[in-house]
This record gives sequence, C-alpha cells and structure tokens, in this order.
Amino acid sequence: MRIFKFGGASVKDAAGIRNVYEVLQKTGYEDVLIVVSAMGKTTNALEVVIKNYFEKSPALQASVQDVKKYHNQILMDLFEDEKHPVFADVNVFFADLEYFLNQNKSPNYNFVYDQVVSFGELISTKIISHYMSLMGIKTQWLDVRNFIKTDTNYRDATVDWDFTQKNISKNVKKKVLNITQGFLGSDENSFTTTLGREGSDYTAAIFAYCLNAESVTIWKDVPGVMNADPRYFENASLLNQISYREAIELAFYGATVIHPKTLQPLQRKEIPLYVKSFINPLLPGTSVSKGSDLEPQLPCFIVKKNQLLVSLSSIDFSFIMEENISEIFALLHQFKMKVDLIQNSAISFSVCVDDKFGNFGALKNILSKKFAVTYNENVSLYTIRHFDEKATKMVEKNKDVLLKQMSRETMQIVTKESN
Repeated sequence: MRIFKFGGASVKDAAGIRNVYEVLQKTGYEDVLIVVSAMGKTTNALEVVIKNYFEKSPALQASVQDVKKYHNQILMDLFEDEKHPVFADVNVFFADLEYFLNQNKSPNYNFVYDQVVSFGELISTKIISHYMSLMGIKTQWLDVRNFIKTDTNYRDATVDWDFTQKNISKNVKKKVLNITQGFLGSDENSFTTTLGREGSDYTAAIFAYCLNAESVTIWKDVPGVMNADPRYFENASLLNQISYREAIELAFYGATVIHPKTLQPLQRKEIPLYVKSFINPLLPGTSVSKGSDLEPQLPCFIVKKNQLLVSLSSIDFSFIMEENISEIFALLHQFKMKVDLIQNSAISFSVCVDDKFGNFGALKNILSKKFAVTYNENVSLYTIRHFDEKATKMVEKNKDVLLKQMSRETMQIVTKESN
C-alpha cells in the first residue's frame, strides 16, 4: 500500500478538497490510505473553544458556532443536495462536542484538550470521505482511535505498538481508498489521545510500518523539503534527496517539514518518504530514503522562535558536577521542558528550552533554592547543519549572539534581535 498524508493547508476549503481528488486522479488511489489533518486553522479554533470552556466564558457557544459555520460553508460548497448524509454525520460530531462540553467533569486540561481538538480531524475526514464517494471513488472511513492505541499521556501520547500493529494488520482493507485521521489515538479506556502537535505525519508512518507500505507521501504547499524555511530565509533551495540519518538530525533540531517521531518507524523498514507539492503533484519532490546524506550538499538552516535561554550557576562557586546536572535534568523532565541546546562550564550550566506547557515559573522557584538563575525570554535558536562561514555570518547579521557552539557538522546560535 501507499500512504498519503494531507495537512490542514491542503484541505482548508472546498477548492482544496477538490484538489485532493485531482491529486488522487493523477497519482492513482487503489491500495492507498490517506491520513488527513483538521481543515485549515480548525485546531486553533478549537483551542479557543477550550480556552473559553475553562474560563467559563460567555463566548464559549459563539466559538463553537464559528467552527460549525466554517465547516458548513465547505459542506455547502461541495454538496448541492442539502439532504446528503454528510450533513447529518457532521451534525452528529458537533452534537457530541457540545455534549462533552456540557457533561465533562474532568479538570485535567490535557485530557479535555484531546477530547475537543479531535473533532477537527473526525469532521474533516468524514467530509472528504463523502466527497470522494460522491465523485465515484469507493472509500472506507476509518476511525483511527480504533487502530492506534496509546498510553494516557494526553497531548503527547506514546503508541502501544503491539496493540496498534494487530489492529491495523487485521482491519485495514486493501483495494479501496482508506481515509483516516492524523494526530489521534485512544487509551485503554477508549478516551481520545493525541500524538503531539503536527502528529499527522507520525500517524502516516505508524500505518506505513504496520502495513509494510511501499511508501509514504506527505503532500504540502511547497515543492519538497527546502534547506531553510522560506518564511525566514530568502533563496531557500529544494533538497532532492535526504538520507534517513540526515532527516532525523534535521527533525531533531526542529525542521518543521517532518515530524521528529515520523522517521524512526520508516527507517526501521526502509520505507521511503516523499515530500511533494499538492499544487504540482507530478513533480518528484524530495525523497527521504537510503542513499546519499544530502543532495545537493548545502547548509541547512533551522530556526526555533520563542525559546527560553536559562543559565544556572553555583551560588558558592563550587563546580557543577554530574550529580547537579542529573538533578537539573530530572527537574526539566518533570516540568516538561524540551531541551534544545546544552552548554556547561565549571560553575555554570545553560540550556535553551521550549516551555511548551508554561511551567518555567514553577521550575525557576525550585532551581533558585540551589542555583543563581538568569534567563532570557523570546530568544531564537538557529541550527545550521553543514555550516560554513557565509552561512554563519548570515544568521548572526543584525542580532545579539547570546550563546554559540559547534560540532563537526552542526552549529547552534542563540540570538536576540538587535535594538
């Protein structure tokens, strides 16, 4: 089988969904499973619903209605017959969402988050499945929560591979177009879990691994993997080929075009990953597979914004030794701070972290009991793979460099914009 993944940008409106149909016409759809994200910015809109829910805001109902209106407009654009069953199916999902918001008793934000945001993927795939059927393509809509089983670490769940492998191997039919949701799974009590933001790519890799797929294709609005994010760098160039090892390095450092967890299951079975344009689907795009590390050989730039640079120093000028570092890392893990860079000297220790869950205030209070704590908020972390002098100068231009370190292949620079 081939696995295709379509992100939110590719299905943000009726024209996008029609284009998915055109892509399938050009590439073929027999023995294909497509993984689809929520439409457009639906996840963001559902995050507003969650915020209003916890704040007991009078705007809660209006925020639900905004999501409903957005999808209804797409439905009206795609389906002329207002009695088409897709309308009833989508209404059931919205009724389920409102029922959950009225009946939920759990104060756990992460649990509520997963139950609510999941409706974005469920609704988008239901609409797309009905549209493909309308256009004459035989489809099977799969509720991914019956296939991918996870632990209860809501918002960043870990896959139970044994259960998941059995579910997928036994229940995915071939010879039809299978349509399922990215990003979602479920725990042992059948509550919805999510695999981390941008986890739809990972979903595609999970299905590919369990089905021994021929390939995975991620369809995007760019021609493939670029050596830099065009939003931040001029003259970004297309990479034709990337090895698994190099792609894992790029993903680890934060290249957003491929989810960090996506590559390991594909590499284990040597399943090639293609990143292609849904605007020009017949172009070759980028291949991530066995082969040369990088073609062409160019510096690759990755930037992470809104980082936190934290420096700890010993209050009594004693060395920061292994036991101190071990204690610091245990706290970073406890407070779910993702560490993107580490640097230490005899009496100081610095980390650049992503405070995804807003826990730094509580962590700082604990660290301050043993260390002098200094920090810089809203810094940018630049990583340059295969750096050279020209690439380094380009990154440092008009910025204050707060920290810099390099290894044989990689340079990392923490910067603040110059005033």
